[in-house]
Amino acid sequence: MAKIAQTSVKYLIKAKFKADGMVEKPDVIGALFGQTEGLLGSDLDLRELQRTGRIGRIEVIINVIQGKAHGSVSIPASLDGAETSLIAAALETIDRVGPCNAKIMVDGVEDLRTTKRKYIVDRAKSLLSSLLTQVPETTTITEDLMKTIRSAEITEYQGLAAGPDVATAEEIIVCEGRADVMVLLKHGVKNAIAVGGTSMPPQMAKISKEHQLTVFLDGDRGGDLIFKELKAIADIDFVARAPEGKEVEELTKKEIFTALRDKVPADQAKELKPIQTQNNRKPQNSRFTKDARDTRPRQKTFDQKPRQERFTKQDRSFTPREEFVPPQKSTMDDDLKEFCKKQLNDLMGTRAAAIFDENRVFAGRVPVKELSKAIKQVQNPSIVVVDADADRDIISASESANVSYILTTKKAQTTSRRVKIITNEDLK
Repeated sequence: MAKIAQTSVKYLIKAKFKADGMVEKPDVIGALFGQTEGLLGSDLDLRELQRTGRIGRIEVIINVIQGKAHGSVSIPASLDGAETSLIAAALETIDRVGPCNAKIMVDGVEDLRTTKRKYIVDRAKSLLSSLLTQVPETTTITEDLMKTIRSAEITEYQGLAAGPDVATAEEIIVCEGRADVMVLLKHGVKNAIAVGGTSMPPQMAKISKEHQLTVFLDGDRGGDLIFKELKAIADIDFVARAPEGKEVEELTKKEIFTALRDKVPADQAKELKPIQTQNNRKPQNSRFTKDARDTRPRQKTFDQKPRQERFTKQDRSFTPREEFVPPQKSTMDDDLKEFCKKQLNDLMGTRAAAIFDENRVFAGRVPVKELSKAIKQVQNPSIVVVDADADRDIISASESANVSYILTTKKAQTTSRRVKIITNEDLK
């Protein structure tokens, strides 16, 4: 009996059978050949088709439950679809298997080529996806190439690690270590120089006389130490700082250029302490500790009598709303107006915020987004100048710090009952 080649199988007939008694595989196969003989003519006789290799090996699986046999039948075929369907339908005419009554039900005819096509398509998708990920974009290749070139450009200037443009640049950026210079080089900043740690090299004094210095500090205590030591031996013009808790070598390109853009003059930066997080801020320095709240003078106190006794019909001159009305601030004199005009003009276009205490002494300048943290570190802040919209966050932080005036270069988005908001229009 010939076998069909697996490569030529087109269809697979799947059927199930149930018998009233015990049967074996030869009984099932004999019923298939015997009871379909002559039904469809000699051209579609199962014996002849299997002999010529157009029907493959018939697979039979039998299970017995409570003395009755049931199972499945699989018949591979290389015929066309119509002929295969005829043979499948002929199987359902079988009503006896061996000595038992039986019934065969065809589940269907499976096109094996469809299964192969689905596998081919799924596999092709996987291969194509893998191929596309292996081909980098032109911009990625260019950036990798430029980073490699910039990293190789690090040189020495007066014995210190530096970028290639330090010797000719009018302004240079002073960093802590060689890794900081390499990071700046990768992002196109070629005028950086490293001091090599907290121990200041003596040649920095000479360098500060030949160039304008911008110190780029880490956002930690090490940055404070470097600033103090460098300030003692060199003339510093500007100070830029990494975000709190980060080092310069950890910054992204956007963070580097944001920090350099928000640099402040050295004489202004030295007055403001570095911003601290809630985790490392010492409780005794906070303005909002329990002790500080207890010692703050109260503007107005009320007795603890019941509400009905405090607000009687005879006393109609007092309403609960009055306790929330702040005292009216005095009008601005000419000296204060001139001071406000000067500060607004100086801050125009910087996108920064400046803080002054009650004596109009400058306390420091920070980016607007860090104002809410910085204002808590200033004792008795009185005037806040912002080159931005006076939004709810700025007003809320100023109210919490008991600020008297907010000077803004732009129109205020909201109002406040506790802080007077002043714009350029109000000073005309």
